[in-house]
Amino acid sequence: MPDPGCTHTEMIHDVDVTGTTCPQCVELGDTWVHLRVCMTCGQRGCCDSSKNKHASRHAAAVGHPIVRSLQPGESWMWCFVDLVWIDAV
Repeated sequence: MPDPGCTHTEMIHDVDVTGTTCPQCVELGDTWVHLRVCMTCGQRGCCDSSKNKHASRHAAAVGHPIVRSLQPGESWMWCFVDLVWIDAV
């Protein structure tokens, strides 16, 4: 079956995609594995390989479906709702 793609691309906004910390983990005194940024509001959060999973928790809590990787050399986005990768330009 062909991949239908993301149906939430209208929620991608021009956000600040820089940052080197997960603010929520810093506040808790925890560490994180990789960072993601919400493409709707710009909130940074840790990935699902991290203990706290702040990026996906944010998506579930506020309905912002798309994150972008903040890892050096990576330019992909992920839609938590449609479960698809989105090529970032």
